[in-house]
Amino acid sequence: MTVPFQKYHGTGNDFLIIDADEYVPDRGALAERECDRETGVGADGVLFLALEEGFNPPRVVMTLVQPDGSTAPMCGNGARCAAEWAMDRTGSDSVMIDTQAGTLRADRTDDGAITVEMSTPVFDPEKVPVDADEPVFGEEIEGLEVTVVNTGVPHAVAFVDDVDEVDLEAVAPPVRHADVFPRGTNVTVASPDGDGAFRQRTFERGVEGETDSCGTGAVAIAVIARRLGLTDADPVVVRPPGGELRVSFNERGFSTLTGPVEFEFDGEVAIESPVEP
Repeated sequence: MTVPFQKYHGTGNDFLIIDADEYVPDRGALAERECDRETGVGADGVLFLALEEGFNPPRVVMTLVQPDGSTAPMCGNGARCAAEWAMDRTGSDSVMIDTQAGTLRADRTDDGAITVEMSTPVFDPEKVPVDADEPVFGEEIEGLEVTVVNTGVPHAVAFVDDVDEVDLEAVAPPVRHADVFPRGTNVTVASPDGDGAFRQRTFERGVEGETDSCGTGAVAIAVIARRLGLTDADPVVVRPPGGELRVSFNERGFSTLTGPVEFEFDGEVAIESPVEP
């Protein structure tokens, strides 16, 4: 048995998208197998999307299953890819996206990029969550000086002189698995780009490695940089390895994430039938 998928990416953060109406008995197993870049299709996650009828603007329910088989409550670039998928199917330039981190609005910009309104950044230790009595700003955790925020998922962000000089595969895992993070954390490093922008590298929880882009990480950089007085720009330009993202702050006080989304190709993946008792 097989199910169809579409492959999309947002600044290099790539996803297989499967219609949630397709029968997939074990989503975690499919994601583990097909996200593998050597033996599977290769992706940073699998988005299961369901269009809901009767809404204006159209509404889509997004579930992200990561390469380790876990489910993530939110993904900025994933949400932008989900928006593009839904817009392609409805002809609308605006959609609402239901995620485990809340309902988000996404719009197509005049230049064809996708803007998604992100969930409210949270520094409250209990809600990140991180084991601390007060918000964590510039504190050392497992050898890395980080500020901690939840932008839909938790991020530990370190500002460094040059992201290219950081051995992320060495310094990130101890922070990602630190005891103070009961649910783990993403680990992001950022450095000034010389023109008011920031360069970004992120080690993602659930992917268990560095990705070409991380939307929630870009938002975390922008929010923290403004909080620490490192920038007063709006938008804040963030440049992960896969391209350029723009983080703005709208009249409702929410952050927005804007960047390109590209459709790559259609395909089919095998699903395993459930084992008979």
